[in-house]
Amino acid sequence: MQINIAPTTSTLNLLGNPAEKIGPVASSSALANYQIIRRNGAVVPFEPNKIAVALMKAFLAVHGTQGAASASVREVVDTMTQNVVKALVRSRPGGGTFHIEDVQDQVELGLMRSSNHEVARAYVLYRERRTQERAQVKIEKAPAAPILHVIDGGQRVALDVKYLQNLIENACAGLGADVKPDPILAETMRNLYDGVPMEEVYKASILASRTLLEKDPDYTYATARLLMHTIAKEVLGKEVVYAQMAEEYVNNFPLFIKKGVENSLLDEKLLQFDLHKLAQALKPARDLQFDFIGLQTLYDRYFLHVRKTRIELPQTFFMRVAMGLSLNEADREARAIEFYEILSSFDFMSSTPTLFNSGTLRSQLSSCYLTTVPDDLDGIYESIKENALLSKFAGGLGNDWTRVRALGSHIKGTNGESQGVVPFLKVVNDTAVAVNQGGKRKGAVCTYLETWHLDIEEFLELRKNTGDDRRRTHDMNTANWIPDLFMRRVMEKGDWTLFSPSDVPDLHDLFGAAFEKAYVAYEQKAERGEIKPSKKVAATDMWRKMLSMLFETGHPWITFKDPCNIRSPQQHAGVVHSSNLCTEITLNTSDTETAVCNLGSVNLPQHLKDGPNGKEIDHEKLKRTIGIAMRMLDNVIDINYYAVKKARDSNMRHRPVGLGLMGFQDALYQMRVPYASQEAVEFADKSMEAICYYAYWASTELASERGKYSSYKGSLWEQGIMPLDTLDLLERERGGYVEVDRSMRMDWDALRNKIAKDGMRNSNCVAIAPTATISNIIGVDACIEPCFGNLSVKSNLSGEFTIINSYLVRDLKRLGLWDDVMVMDLKHFDGSLRPIDRIPQEIKSLYATAFEVETTWIVEAAARRQKWIDQAQSLNIYMAGASGKKLDDTYKLAWLRGLKTTYYLRTTSATHAEKSTVQSNKMNAVSSTGTPNGMSALDAAAAAAQAQMNTTPATDIKFCAIDDPGCESCQ
Repeated sequence: MQINIAPTTSTLNLLGNPAEKIGPVASSSALANYQIIRRNGAVVPFEPNKIAVALMKAFLAVHGTQGAASASVREVVDTMTQNVVKALVRSRPGGGTFHIEDVQDQVELGLMRSSNHEVARAYVLYRERRTQERAQVKIEKAPAAPILHVIDGGQRVALDVKYLQNLIENACAGLGADVKPDPILAETMRNLYDGVPMEEVYKASILASRTLLEKDPDYTYATARLLMHTIAKEVLGKEVVYAQMAEEYVNNFPLFIKKGVENSLLDEKLLQFDLHKLAQALKPARDLQFDFIGLQTLYDRYFLHVRKTRIELPQTFFMRVAMGLSLNEADREARAIEFYEILSSFDFMSSTPTLFNSGTLRSQLSSCYLTTVPDDLDGIYESIKENALLSKFAGGLGNDWTRVRALGSHIKGTNGESQGVVPFLKVVNDTAVAVNQGGKRKGAVCTYLETWHLDIEEFLELRKNTGDDRRRTHDMNTANWIPDLFMRRVMEKGDWTLFSPSDVPDLHDLFGAAFEKAYVAYEQKAERGEIKPSKKVAATDMWRKMLSMLFETGHPWITFKDPCNIRSPQQHAGVVHSSNLCTEITLNTSDTETAVCNLGSVNLPQHLKDGPNGKEIDHEKLKRTIGIAMRMLDNVIDINYYAVKKARDSNMRHRPVGLGLMGFQDALYQMRVPYASQEAVEFADKSMEAICYYAYWASTELASERGKYSSYKGSLWEQGIMPLDTLDLLERERGGYVEVDRSMRMDWDALRNKIAKDGMRNSNCVAIAPTATISNIIGVDACIEPCFGNLSVKSNLSGEFTIINSYLVRDLKRLGLWDDVMVMDLKHFDGSLRPIDRIPQEIKSLYATAFEVETTWIVEAAARRQKWIDQAQSLNIYMAGASGKKLDDTYKLAWLRGLKTTYYLRTTSATHAEKSTVQSNKMNAVSSTGTPNGMSALDAAAAAAQAQMNTTPATDIKFCAIDDPGCESCQ
């Protein structure tokens, strides 16, 4: 079989006009900034329609003219062409040149991803044959290599190949025998042309190194070092080798601070620090610990710039953040150095808003804002205005809309009927889109509604793609705020009554037994016809619809009102009416208080040490890191810019913070513990116990130094009730239905006594945020997530990155199994090891991906964490081949285990599940045993949604809404 990718008349006739079919990516004038280097060195314009022609020729070669003429093939070619162009453009966001081989690589990858394996095979064979033919011609002709000229400083000069070689060799130094400079240099030279700007030469070396990540993951460090050379040249304005960086850092740091102040980027208070002392504390060697995605992310999105020229280097960036958090400290320099140490060492990382804005003129450092919306027109639009202001300067929003009266309820002022909550939510959705945080990222909001609200059924459908678009919110997140009484009715197959909050106003502020007493009384009134409108439904029917919509649309998320309130240390000071954008913050809100939370995360694998039986928690280091981190988070409260007064008042009164963790999966790899194991559940328990214990201890230490938070009196802290103890409170209020392990390892009585003596500085201390962005910066798996794929492609605002599991590669090298065939196998099976026979079962278990981990393990580990946490955790649920029974069992288990919230439901397509299943090896799917005609409503919905996803590879599933990528709230 042969493919000739030169366009022919018949091919063009089949395609119509390819350029028109490629879509907005091809029609953009931005493509004028891109060129193609042909194999003979000629540079020609980038013409996307030629990609469509090549793809169609590949289909023609396999299927013939008649088969390739079908509408489905033309649609596949159209879609794949768009994807190839997008991938190429993402790899060079600012324009540049592609070698023809780069384009063909993307076409080949696209064919493989689209499951057109016969076409892909033919294309690969064609490329290989042409490569051999060219190699033969090259041997026969063997022309002398031409001298390549570059444009450097406006001058046309010969390329100093030796200097380029030394640069690449230095980037590879110390990375092991498998990271070789020669292939980087060869690929770099292949992508150059006569007269290329010197900046493009450096960019070509970075891209060349990046393409080798699949060969060995340690090429990521070589790529980062080449990028660091480019960053240093941009910031310092001259060529600098690594050996000179220590001196350059010291000299540049005071100049950077002054330049930032002069350009109205930095707070002039930073000039009051001893800049020479801080400069001496910088550690340039820590630049070498970045991987490529981490450093590229910092460069693209975090480093300050003046007229698009960066003025920050990595270590000055961390010191700037540290200085901004030390402004109110007595010994500012000592604290700044202390804060810098845990940031630059990657032991702890502040959240994105803090990293963005610390030390700047507008120091908006907080991540999350929670509000409650009143049931009057002035209050509703004031809340929407607050959303706009908070979104402009801040991060994610959580809105409680339960008080707003339902559709059809009476409006006393006009003697009319309400249109319900949905039309207002459409305004909230459009406001989030309109106020896009200064062009940096889309506004992001999540709306919460209690399950008894009469508009709940329409609320469940807000994210559907069908129906009246005026009653849809395609950009806004939604979440169910579910009382325990509803879950008990589901478990006991009882009825459930829906009300308008205008008729039952006290339910909004009640929880536990008090809620049940009032709710049952209202139900009796409704039965007597004394409350209209109202509606009775079967609780199980409502539950099925909630889970069906969650599966079909990804929303609303499942969160539980009563655990959030009964287990809240602040239940004496108000009610938790919702969570935030990422479901980990559970703070009181009211008409006078907008809750605020400041986030940061401990890098868990950095806090392990060698023990007699392998890796174990380094308690001494963990306590020290958390003590410093809690001080940083507490400082944020006082330094922070508040766009809304209610937010400032609330934060100053309660002083909540949210310390989390990341790299849980990395820690398991280091300990050689599979995620799907009881040992992993036990580690989740003891690691979270330690983190919480030291966080609460740090807060009481701060209280002894700085004083208690003002609403401390009456809190559970003051009563000596620790988060673990609140499980008993929850069980008592529920009347059972709490099945959680209660064991402990640390001396909680000592902590109780310490708190009784000194109090607490912070009303809330711990919350596990998603960390999607900051975990990229430091190069670990996000928060508590299992590994998504051992080889995958991750897209964000900085481009498209190949992610490969370095722990796995090290093990496969040790076993002599790491080779090109293994790379192809990982690509074909979407990063799964299960279908690869030559890999030992022990390795498959250790490196099982998220969809191969039975869902119950994820919930069980989360339950062990939740018993220690005073807020909540951002918990994604991974499920392969979802069925109604699987969904029902999973979310009921989450409730029984005392979880406060869950986040996204992640599912894979049926085709992916099938491809990754070999013989008896199955993913975590639970198959439906019923016939299609005998399916439950939930199973039918799951099957329909699954069918829609059949063409979606797992590596394209987004980790969260923030990975649009739209914002970094909670990250």
